[in-house]
This record gives sequence, structure tokens and C-alpha cells, in this order.
Amino acid sequence: MPRSMTGFARQEFQHPWGVLSCEIRSVNHRYLEPSFRLPETLRSLEPILRDLLRKNLSRGKVEVAFSLKTDLAEDARLGLNEKLADQIVELAQLVQDKLTDPAKLNPIDILRWPAVIKTAEIEADVLTQAGTDLFEKTLEELIANRVREGSELAQMIEKRLVNIGEQVEFVREKMPQLLEAHQQKLRAKLETLKVDVDEERFSQEAVYIAQKVDIAEEVDRLEAHLSEVRHTLKQNGPIGRRLDFLMQELNREANTLSSKSIATDTTQSSVDIKVFIEQMREQVQNIE
Repeated sequence: MPRSMTGFARQEFQHPWGVLSCEIRSVNHRYLEPSFRLPETLRSLEPILRDLLRKNLSRGKVEVAFSLKTDLAEDARLGLNEKLADQIVELAQLVQDKLTDPAKLNPIDILRWPAVIKTAEIEADVLTQAGTDLFEKTLEELIANRVREGSELAQMIEKRLVNIGEQVEFVREKMPQLLEAHQQKLRAKLETLKVDVDEERFSQEAVYIAQKVDIAEEVDRLEAHLSEVRHTLKQNGPIGRRLDFLMQELNREANTLSSKSIATDTTQSSVDIKVFIEQMREQVQNIE
């Protein structure tokens, strides 16, 4: 069953220490290209998340975003990182000594320095487990969305396969009549020119023309490719690249069919077939 490369999923968990949320967006891409936006407290999770993505997805540009809103107990007291504060004060004093008219050192500026104020922290193991669990749930939702959209893409492709099959059958049935009409047209022109016709030579030329415009192989290959596309759509795992290859093969046969056309009917069928192939190709670009 095909999976789309486009999808979105969002999950949010409420914990005693706060709210943890995760969003995953994915769009089509030739390879798997993940990117992460994580708070500093979850930065160590990135290798774990990358590994989970590689195990579950094979293609797509995937954006993962986490947000954490802590809700620690109201009686949690703030603390001072005295060692760091002393270092900042010492450095600030050195700078002041070099100035002729230094401003008074503001304690608030020291407190604003990152990590000077110590807050109650969530245990790393707890946060890592919570983040991993949340990501797995969000990833499951994303995959389900991609599968659902992939099913819709498969239905669109199947409709185009039916359309192409109808055109191929029309050309196959029409070809003997077109060859006969072409021979009669050629004979009528010769009669108009009042030229004596060598029947043996005429038969040879008719056979040559029939061989030159024979489309039996192209029609057979088109039908074989259509069958292979249907077979591929039923396979599990990534199928986008194989489908893209089959679209190229279908287009090659359609071009040959067009070049051998001897009537407007088959020319129009060839054009219609190429239009349907292009419509399928556009959908295939979004299949994993």
C-alpha cells in the first residue's frame, strides 16, 4: 500500500511537571531529510529521534518541533549559582577598572545571565522517556495520515490506468482498419495519377508500411507496464522510485506509439495516453 510523503501530526501530553507537545510535518523529497527544533532540555533526544525516523520513514523532508511548558510546584524556590555569579562579577570589575567613568554594576544584570539563577529541574531520564514516548505517538499519527493520503493517491492512479487501458485497447482494435484504409487511400491516389500498378510491388510496399507502423509491441509493452504499476501499488514498503521509473517507461512507449501514428484517431489516443501518464507522474512524485 503506497504512503504519501505529505503529512502532519500533533500530540500533547500533560505531565505533573508541565505540558510536552510535539509536531511533525512532512513533504515530498527525494531522500529522507529530517530537521529538529528542540528546547535545550530535550537536545539530547535528537539522536534517538533520528534513529526512530530512519526506522519508520524512507523518504520525505520531515520537520520535528517540540515545545515544553513547565508547571513546577509553586513553592519551588529559586537558587543562585554562586560560582558563576562570582566569575561574572569578577570579569565585570575588570572591565570597570579599565573605564574612566564606569556605570555602577547592576545586580539585576548579573541575575539575567544564563544559568545564574537555578530553578527546579526535571530529571533527565524522566524527560527523555516522556519525549521518546510522545514522539512515537506523534510518528504513528503521521504515518497513519500518510497511509490514508497514499490510498487516495493510489485510487487516482488507478483511474488513470483504466483510462490508458481504454485508449490502448481502442488503438489495438482500430489498427487493422487504419491499415486497410491507408492502403485504399494509396491505391486511390495511384488511380488518380493513372499509373499502372505493379500488384506485386504494391503488395511489398503495403507490407513494408504495415511493418513500419506496426504498434503491436508498443501496445503489448504498454499493457505490461500498466499491469506492473498495479502490482507495485499493492506492495508494502517504499514504492515511489519504482513507480517513477514505470512512468518513464510508459511515456517512452507512448512517444513511440505517437511517432508511428498514421491517422488522427491514433494520434489523439497517443496524446491522451501521454496526458494520463503525466497526471500519474505528478501523483507519483508524492509517494514514498
